[in-house]
Amino acid sequence: MTPVCRSNDSLLVVIDIQEKLSGAMPKKVARKIIERSALLVETANILGIPVIATEQYPKGLGKTEEELTLLWGKTTRHVEKTSFSCCGEEDFTAGIRSSHKRQIILAGMETHVCILQTAIELQRDGLEVFVAEDAVCSRDKHYHRNAIQRLRQAGIIVSNSESVLFEWLRDASHEHFKRISGLLKNLAEH
Repeated sequence: MTPVCRSNDSLLVVIDIQEKLSGAMPKKVARKIIERSALLVETANILGIPVIATEQYPKGLGKTEEELTLLWGKTTRHVEKTSFSCCGEEDFTAGIRSSHKRQIILAGMETHVCILQTAIELQRDGLEVFVAEDAVCSRDKHYHRNAIQRLRQAGIIVSNSESVLFEWLRDASHEHFKRISGLLKNLAEH
């Protein structure tokens, strides 16, 4: 049975959306990934869902895109890493363990490297892993497609940012429905 996202049991991980890495992506693709990831972060902040943000070798790939760092909450955990899988960094795995969350939602760069490896290792550790397909990318669309196919074959839940948001909300009567719907509307107008 395929689970749906539960806001009380979710943790959002934003992987390596960094200046130099974003610059290596097709411009439209990078813009979409930043916007969709920002939407997920803003919604997580509203709903009190913890966020872990990673940076792959920031000395070489730069800092996280400012549009996202401006959204980091007081509880956002920042992790620098050199391991392609986030699970190779002890600070990351400690953050996952201490959150006591069973569902991990992934966004970021690159689908066929850090996203893929992290998703598979988190799933191997018994967690329910969701990848927001419209919030992940690779430099090459063929690598991205192949990674999405591999994720599905591995039993990772490939979803999208809007599905995640509405699963977190569960009902139009949710106290934050209008606010989060407004974020979606603003995004659609751009």
